[in-house]
Amino acid sequence: MNSFFDRFFELLKYNPVEPILFNTGFFLFFFLLVLIFNQLFVNSKRARIIFMLTASLYFYYKSSGMFFVLVIISSIIDYIAGLSIYQSDSKGKKKLFLILSIITNLGILGYFKYTNFFLETLNSLGAGNFQLQDIFLPVGVSFFTFQSMSYTIDIYRERFKPEKNFFDFLFFVSFFPQLVAGPIVRAADFLPQIHKPVFVTQKDLGRAFFLIIAGLMKKAIIADYISINFVDRVFEWPTRFTGVENLMALYSYTLQLYCDFSGYSDMAIGIALLLGFRLPDNFNAPYKSSTITELWQRWHISLSSWLRDYLYIPLGGNRKGNVRTYVNLLLTMLIGGLWHGASWRMVIWGGIHGTALAVERFFRIPEKIGKNWAYKILGIFITFHIWAFSLIFFRAQSYELGGQMINQIFNYFNGEVFMQFVKASPIVFGLVVIGFVTHYLPLKWEMKMKETLAKMPDWQRAFILAFVIWLVAQFKSADIQPFIYFQF
Repeated sequence: MNSFFDRFFELLKYNPVEPILFNTGFFLFFFLLVLIFNQLFVNSKRARIIFMLTASLYFYYKSSGMFFVLVIISSIIDYIAGLSIYQSDSKGKKKLFLILSIITNLGILGYFKYTNFFLETLNSLGAGNFQLQDIFLPVGVSFFTFQSMSYTIDIYRERFKPEKNFFDFLFFVSFFPQLVAGPIVRAADFLPQIHKPVFVTQKDLGRAFFLIIAGLMKKAIIADYISINFVDRVFEWPTRFTGVENLMALYSYTLQLYCDFSGYSDMAIGIALLLGFRLPDNFNAPYKSSTITELWQRWHISLSSWLRDYLYIPLGGNRKGNVRTYVNLLLTMLIGGLWHGASWRMVIWGGIHGTALAVERFFRIPEKIGKNWAYKILGIFITFHIWAFSLIFFRAQSYELGGQMINQIFNYFNGEVFMQFVKASPIVFGLVVIGFVTHYLPLKWEMKMKETLAKMPDWQRAFILAFVIWLVAQFKSADIQPFIYFQF
């Protein structure tokens, strides 16, 4: 009996090798308990929030160990800064507290994420021989610092009044479904929901189950399988494969990245909806985009809108002439690239997108495409390939490997190998085809599936979810694959 309890308590502890993930058995157990207790406390707002706050902090503890304290510290600072900004009687004091909030958040982000990047850059420039630090990167630090920072900025802009109760604010920052990989939620959208009665309609249930099922299938079946069985092998050693295989790996990675990240967002939104909270959509079929401008209105919407509202517009947006607009677009995407990872490869990735946005604006390409279907189809093809090309630098572990992949595609294509690839990897090829086909399906099909799920009795929805979980188990590799955006 003692050994059973020992194993049980060991399971409850943080394990850096096995952090909590949506697609694990432990999370299913955890979420079922949260769902049950959330219903028990449904008539007591304070008890419900305290319970959900405790569950959220525990979730982050299971993700990053004792760094859950970092979420609390960041929240304390921004909670005090928000009140101080609101209560200050002069513009100077308000700006001072805002600056302190921004410096603190960027300081946290900078230390954990960019210290070694800065030291490596200095070393490469010959400015020193600094030893790299052993710094653990807490999961999702980029997400919760941006979310918390936007709160104080919006109070400074007088968009809304600060939250009076610290625990409500801490719950907003730490809410577990979107804590570690978004969507990045605005305080003005989330905090009012805390004070409203919990109400989940049949339509909400249908949407929630659809999103959770779709997210599981995207992540645990498509993304993980094609990653382990094809994409990773090619990106690790491009010269071992022909150009056509490198190109197929690149196309497959565009699908893997989308399924991995949008799969997390889908599950986060669905899980939050079952708990009575509505999070913003984060993806809208981005590969249907006919311009890079449109793509960034459909991809990681919560981040692109954050960069627009808190970086691009404060830089001047499009209000200070054409040249300044192009510079602002480029700077925004360069910083957006750096947000994704502490590497100059990410800066190049952001630079490609910033340049593309500026070129599209200069030639007014979105306006010229308009509703012309021939132009739209051509635009979708070109946009997808600009995106895919940029992902070489996003995914490759070095410039050398990225260069090798480009070289293989353009100089050693060997198109006749394509059918050999299909025959050798039929499941990978089949999943890639299924992934892209479902991505391009009309939106009304998705709406119909949500409506169908909403009308089903609970036992049918439970049966479908159980079947999907069983299907996920059939595709599961020996090791659970973490979500790609956890590293950001």
